[in-house]
Amino acid sequence: MPELPAPSVPQAPAPVHEPRREDCPWCGSGRLRNRLRTGDLRQYKPGSFTVDDCRDCGHTFQNPRLTAEGLAHYHRTVRGAPLDPTADALVALRGSRQRHLSAVRAMRPFGEPESWLDVGTGSARFPATAREFFPYTSFDGLDVNPDVTRAVAAERVEEAHVGRLSDPRISGPLRARYDVVSMLHHLEGAPDPRAELRAALHVLRPGGHLLVETLDPRSVFAALLGRWWLPYDQPRHLHLLPPRNLRAELETTGCTVLTLDHRPTHIPHDLSGATSLALSHALPTPDTPWRAIPPPPFQRHAREALLRAGLPLVGLAALADHALAPLARRTRMANTYRVIARKPA
Repeated sequence: MPELPAPSVPQAPAPVHEPRREDCPWCGSGRLRNRLRTGDLRQYKPGSFTVDDCRDCGHTFQNPRLTAEGLAHYHRTVRGAPLDPTADALVALRGSRQRHLSAVRAMRPFGEPESWLDVGTGSARFPATAREFFPYTSFDGLDVNPDVTRAVAAERVEEAHVGRLSDPRISGPLRARYDVVSMLHHLEGAPDPRAELRAALHVLRPGGHLLVETLDPRSVFAALLGRWWLPYDQPRHLHLLPPRNLRAELETTGCTVLTLDHRPTHIPHDLSGATSLALSHALPTPDTPWRAIPPPPFQRHAREALLRAGLPLVGLAALADHALAPLARRTRMANTYRVIARKPA
């Protein structure tokens, strides 16, 4: 008789979280405190996420951290997922042309570089903007998303690298190749921001410049708004670095910190982002691909109508954000900061 095929063994799903840490990933202190517990407020994917901070150095991090598979899952766009146009538009402000122009202008006093690597470049919109000011600079891009290779065909970058800069297979061949390395809102999504910083210095030439823009967990709005503070963006943001930690890390490696400033980088979206998220979650739950039972039609229509009715409230919050922006940029209310450092020659 022919042998029957062996029964298939179901594969265990890949773990989404790493083991929980009992110490700070930045300084090693065991004095941790919980900042918040929340779900995926923007995409409504199932799961619960915890953000802790260190009482000693102030480093703020997701704990337990997502695995590589979990991070890819929560970054993945799923057809049929609910859209929150207001929150998505506020997040897009970080990558707006105005923000890019501000970063490029900050680099102009240091002259035109020969080569520039933009880490976490996405579709390479920042190199395309920077090329307007530095037409003779050779721009390359790096991102974990393979779509970055399309930026070469679009002539936004000359070379595209796929992966993490901290991967020796990427940073090794690029050693001392660039005059400038930029990381705009990249470190908050990196599993190991210290390794990314060390790799950036590895690929910089002696005397080269590192440009970093990232979120400030010390912002007053982070404490006031809690889980509704848009920059937490769980579960996609893994680390938020206080400015003093980033400065100390760069100075430890011998770099000279030339600029540490909140004023040009503060993004006025704290109140409007919180209002948008809170309004969305106060209404009936939207239909999602991961719901076992879809909501009835009247519930979907009621949600859409109430969201439209709440838009003036989000607009008022946006006006308050912009009215407070001049004060926020000069105080602890600022949510973003910029660092420019020079590698020792």
